[in-house]
Amino acid sequence: MARFAVFSAGSWGTAMAKVFADAGNNVMAHARRDEVVDAINTRHQNPRYFPGVLLPSRVQATKDTTFALSGAQYLVLSVPAQTLRDNLTHWARYIRPDTLVVSLMKGIETDTGLRMSEVIHEVTGIPFERIAVLSGPNLAREVAGGQPAASVIACPDETAAAALQSACRTSYFRPYTTADVTGCELGGATKNVIALAVGLATGLGLGDNARALLITRGLAETARLGAALGADPLTFSGLAGAGDLIATCSSPLSRNRTFGEHLGQGMTVDQAARATNQTAEGVKSCRAIRRLAREHGVEMPITEVVTAVIDGTTTVKDAAAALMSRSPKPELYGA
Repeated sequence: MARFAVFSAGSWGTAMAKVFADAGNNVMAHARRDEVVDAINTRHQNPRYFPGVLLPSRVQATKDTTFALSGAQYLVLSVPAQTLRDNLTHWARYIRPDTLVVSLMKGIETDTGLRMSEVIHEVTGIPFERIAVLSGPNLAREVAGGQPAASVIACPDETAAAALQSACRTSYFRPYTTADVTGCELGGATKNVIALAVGLATGLGLGDNARALLITRGLAETARLGAALGADPLTFSGLAGAGDLIATCSSPLSRNRTFGEHLGQGMTVDQAARATNQTAEGVKSCRAIRRLAREHGVEMPITEVVTAVIDGTTTVKDAAAALMSRSPKPELYGA
């Protein structure tokens, strides 16, 4: 039995807090709002995200950072990617040297182009061997409901990855391990941008052929960027690559797909944000991913078009036309 500190008690953080507790661990969730702390501690629920879902009694909550991290063997970070740096600046002093920091976040920092593990390392000084990434086709609502799911734990330290794997395996949640942190993080970040494109297509009334086109070509451009950054190509055919991409692009539970669908139906970016009512990481990360691609000479046409739509430099209809008017190329090597 281990002690987990989960920062914070949003939808994915709460879902994974339940997984850790169901695996037999004690979990302290860090929340910002009194009503969330009270609901978890007294009613064993987080009704804002999962009304009716009971959390194990092993899950408790607090607003106190020091108390949340006291004795924690695992610090699990599940905050919006673009807030990670500021939050860690305040939290870093409380993290014990032997704590394994686990990132659940799927984004690229806008200003720096850094992956989340790189931000954690830069802000805290924690060595990469003490930083793990958990990524895969994990829709929070399904996981919270105990539906079968699998994920990948990436960490340079195989022993640490295996220990975390054992600590979070349940009857419904199956974790695998890998050393390819770069591939897992890129797969998790870029799939959000591709899901925005699939949502745009859905909002425009396009069919399954168009969605399949975007998913497969989106995976191809993700793999190209991964190769340029040193990722293992096999990662993108696994859970953290194709698996996560398919789930995020196919499900109405996906925030990014939903956000894109709102745009395809004619909403502005601000209107889509209000309608989605949760963080869609692809909206913020698309610019950083586009910059990474350009810096490394990688063609990512879907990412380019989605970013142009988010920036307001092209319309949704023009974006679809731009993708379909690209010159034909060989499938395996063409962009």
